[in-house]
Amino acid sequence: MKNIFVSFAMEDKFARDNIVHQSNQQRTPFTFVDMSVREPWSERWKTQCRERIKECNGMIAFVSNNTLNADGAKWEIKCAYEEGVPVFPVYVHDSGATRLPAELSGKKIYHWTWPNITNFVNSVN
Repeated sequence: MKNIFVSFAMEDKFARDNIVHQSNQQRTPFTFVDMSVREPWSERWKTQCRERIKECNGMIAFVSNNTLNADGAKWEIKCAYEEGVPVFPVYVHDSGATRLPAELSGKKIYHWTWPNITNFVNSVN
């Protein structure tokens, strides 16, 4: 069973909920991990989150216009890249996003389809 960390702006929580629901319906060979916080995050949260990210096989990073101002999601993405955890940026909406944070500068961002998600999960160890 592979562990996939899910990063998202709190305004895009529906995307995380949707992918978890879809994966349960399809009985996928992976589980999702997220470290959502609803209050300001601390150094302790960062330490715990970094450990969880390092334990995961990969990260799905949901991307929308909300990502630009989502400090937690941006930190998670940066952390995954620092730790060498494969990151799969996925647009929340078909229209993509017009504003991206520096953490995703120059990165290919994919559209949310099950073949794309499956290919990513199958590609990570």
